Amino acid sequence: MKRLFLIPALICLMMTACQQTPNPFLGEYNTPFDVPPFDQIENEHYMPAFEEGIKQQKAEIEAIVNNPEAPTFDNTIKALDLSGMLLHRVELTFFSFTEAMSNDTLQEIAAEVSPLLSAHSDDIMLNEALFERIKAVYDNRANENLDRAQERLLEQYYNNFVRAGALLSDEDKETLRTINSELSTLSLQFGNNSLAENNAFELLIENEADLAGLPAGVVAAAKEEAAAKGKEGWLFNLSAPSRIPFLQYADNRDLREKLYTAYIMRGDNDNENDNKEIIKRTLELRLQKAQLLGYKTYADFILDDRMAKTDSAVNALLLNIWKYAVPRAKEEIVDMQKIIDREGGNFKLAAWDWAYYAEKVRQEKYALNEDELKPYFSLDKVLEGVFMVAEKLYGITFQQRTDLPIYHPEVRAYEVFDAEGKHLAVFFCDYFPRASKRSGAWMSTFRESYVDAEGNEVRPLVYNVGNFTKPTAETPSLLTLDEVETLFHEFGHGLHGMLTRVDYYGISGTNVARDFVELPSQITEHWATHPEVLKLYAHHYETGEVIPDELIAKMQRAGTFNQGFATTELVAAALLDMRMHELDNLEGFDAREFEKKVAAELGLPEEICYRYRSMHFNHVFSGGYAVGYYSYLWAEVLDADAFDAFVENGVFDKATADAFRINVLEAGASEDPMKLYIQFRGAEPNPDALLRGRGLK
Repeated sequence: MKRLFLIPALICLMMTACQQTPNPFLGEYNTPFDVPPFDQIENEHYMPAFEEGIKQQKAEIEAIVNNPEAPTFDNTIKALDLSGMLLHRVELTFFSFTEAMSNDTLQEIAAEVSPLLSAHSDDIMLNEALFERIKAVYDNRANENLDRAQERLLEQYYNNFVRAGALLSDEDKETLRTINSELSTLSLQFGNNSLAENNAFELLIENEADLAGLPAGVVAAAKEEAAAKGKEGWLFNLSAPSRIPFLQYADNRDLREKLYTAYIMRGDNDNENDNKEIIKRTLELRLQKAQLLGYKTYADFILDDRMAKTDSAVNALLLNIWKYAVPRAKEEIVDMQKIIDREGGNFKLAAWDWAYYAEKVRQEKYALNEDELKPYFSLDKVLEGVFMVAEKLYGITFQQRTDLPIYHPEVRAYEVFDAEGKHLAVFFCDYFPRASKRSGAWMSTFRESYVDAEGNEVRPLVYNVGNFTKPTAETPSLLTLDEVETLFHEFGHGLHGMLTRVDYYGISGTNVARDFVELPSQITEHWATHPEVLKLYAHHYETGEVIPDELIAKMQRAGTFNQGFATTELVAAALLDMRMHELDNLEGFDAREFEKKVAAELGLPEEICYRYRSMHFNHVFSGGYAVGYYSYLWAEVLDADAFDAFVENGVFDKATADAFRINVLEAGASEDPMKLYIQFRGAEPNPDALLRGRGLK
């Protein structure tokens, strides 16, 4: 997931507390590559740094507005793009911490800052004098002699201002300000509630018999987790490395049900962390905003700025996939029910049984056990593998740096070099779960790439965050196949951020259309399990043995196993996102009942839940993916078709890799995304590639 943060903002808030230490944000970092000096940053530093950012960007905006010269690209658009760099610096660090190193104080600061950030964004986007200059440049663009990247940046700023309400009446602008402020607060509350719900549940097992079926490594990790909390027994929680293997292997059906129910009921427990009212209010405000801006629904508003353009285009894609996915899922249900009946289970398959019996089917059909694979996927070897893929494809290399500041002892830092050996970027990775980190995996930056006012190229500081299986006293971190693919996925986002060669902040790196941003990440997953690539990095953590051909063959045969389920739960979540935002009336809306209604209309099998229920759908209500969860499937059409080019020419073919690097990874939003894709592939993508890739057609 490409993680988004709030727009850089001005904060009109005075700080009365005295500073006990110099504020690192307000001076030179004096660190290699200007990496944030994490060890020097205290919570007390944020508000004064935001305050100084206010002064600087306000002065920069005023200088643009009051420039006596006629508006031009350089004195208006480029100047605007370069404004607020101090605020960027503070904000990117602060919100990375609220995601991965959260605590009560940071949450309190965020609650105070978020509406102020929203107000600042509105101050800029609704500045009439500033928009007049932007519009003047836009109207005169034919005479500006702009290159394509400059044209795209100009178009983006003009459209963003219009979509932010620049053409509204003064009264409607004030209404929009109020809406935006409340939405920013609701988004923060939703995320905080989700984190609290994740941390609230623990399953402590004291009877060893209840561990039956669980692999030794999972048991050992649970023992260490309990000991770390000062408890006797084995402790399981809702983090993926704990939850997934428990549901997959634990013989105790009642305990599987208990853990699964806790997971899907997050945010829906009628307690202080309940998100149902936040969802309703968020949807009401989003609809009000869309209609204020001239759209019938919030889906119409969002999609007008995406590759898809319309909800009919999105629905056509999703429902086409749905008609193949659900029948396959029903076949999978039959296979699992046969095992239940054969074993004398005397019950009907339920949602908390799926992972457990799917694993049994996989072992029966393909003789493949996840525990067979994990010894070949130690975290260190997987990292070596993804770095090796990047080097073979794009010529870049990674050198670990122990002298760079890091924000947690588990974080690793690397300097990245281009094919000529020149500095390209800094890459951080943070892969293990902890109570201060939200669930999931994501990529973002501590600094974007751009060319500054003096013409100096500023290279990015990129990071990946995950929640993967932790090492134990006996073994290193041994990843599941899903975790391996997730690591490659987020690294693909990282490549998009690291390889960018666009000069302008607003369109560099991953600052692209939401339904295009997942292409680099999802195509990178293909290399994770390609036989030629596996031979390069999948080595047994104890013996060094290369993964055997027969095990690779099993993986290939099982490659589309359980795709009915996986596709159905994903499409269901994407359609739930769409249906909520296609509403043009929220009267009487109830999130729980609406989910049931959508599931019934779609014919969602009762044995399958949405990948994310709305009450903990962080992508949609706290992560910037509203009317955007379909993007994973939209981009999968692109990535499946794009990887066919590598299959046709060789997975490490230099010409194909160069074309992808130049037209996608380096290009940012410097051109229309479909045009970029066609420049790489020679044609629009073939949608059937997705269905073939998932084994559904």
